Amino acid sequence: MQKIDIGIDAKDRENIASGLKRLLADSYTLYLQTHNFHWNVTGPMFRELHLMFEEQYTELAQAVDDIAERIRTLGAPAPGTYQAFAQLSSIKEVVEIPEAEKMVEILTQGHEQVVKTCREVLKAAQAGGDESTLALVSDRMRVHEKTAWMLRATAS
Repeated sequence: MQKIDIGIDAKDRENIASGLKRLLADSYTLYLQTHNFHWNVTGPMFRELHLMFEEQYTELAQAVDDIAERIRTLGAPAPGTYQAFAQLSSIKEVVEIPEAEKMVEILTQGHEQVVKTCREVLKAAQAGGDESTLALVSDRMRVHEKTAWMLRATAS
């Protein structure tokens, strides 16, 4: 394989990719939860939540691809198994099918956790002078902050 020469040293690329792997795992776990809740939501808010969750998991599907491709651009392998995601993710799997209100609460917490993970990755990207990762992660953080706000507003 050819040497990567994009102006970020190998140690910084490795550190940034490590953070991005955690972000990928959090994002994929949140994607699965959101898709699961989309399929299984019931109650008076069914239609609104069903459609909202679909918008959210569709957006997350693109996000996980973008994050994985950035990891590869930095020269690291992207995790891609449930086992790897379970080990890396800060978001815990929800086994039961909660009530609609609890789904909203769980997803809000998930989006807030992704924001926290983004903040950690931003520090590594800043230290390594990685503007591309900074842009990607900053955009992701903004999406998750807004989504958490919308979910909180739904629960009010």
